[in-house]
Amino acid sequence: MNERVFDLEDRLIDFASRIIDIVEALPNTRAGIYIANQLVRCGLAPALLYGEAQAAESRDDFIHKMKIALKELKETRVCLKLILRKEMIKPITRPSEVMKENEELIAISSKSINTARQNIIKSKKRELSIK
Repeated sequence: MNERVFDLEDRLIDFASRIIDIVEALPNTRAGIYIANQLVRCGLAPALLYGEAQAAESRDDFIHKMKIALKELKETRVCLKLILRKEMIKPITRPSEVMKENEELIAISSKSINTARQNIIKSKKRELSIK
């Protein structure tokens, strides 16, 4: 049985790689350069932030880093929508597929943040019941 193991880090790295492809395909115009600069920052940041979150010093630190990654994913979504709306790149780079992955990563990150928050609440309740 060959089930693919879910690895958020790998998905974020693959996503960042696809963002680089889109950035490289943008036109060398003022708008293209501006969007490229913005997209390369926000589109690659979630993978890097997830690496930081894995080494978080506490659950609160993990949540904080994941919330920043989520903000970057949402900013990436806006950039991708603008690129699609203005038809700034050839369909060969398939930005709509990247959009779909972006939405899935937003949902996964949101769920991860909510789960971490719930774990903090459960932990505090356990501490109170022990006292």
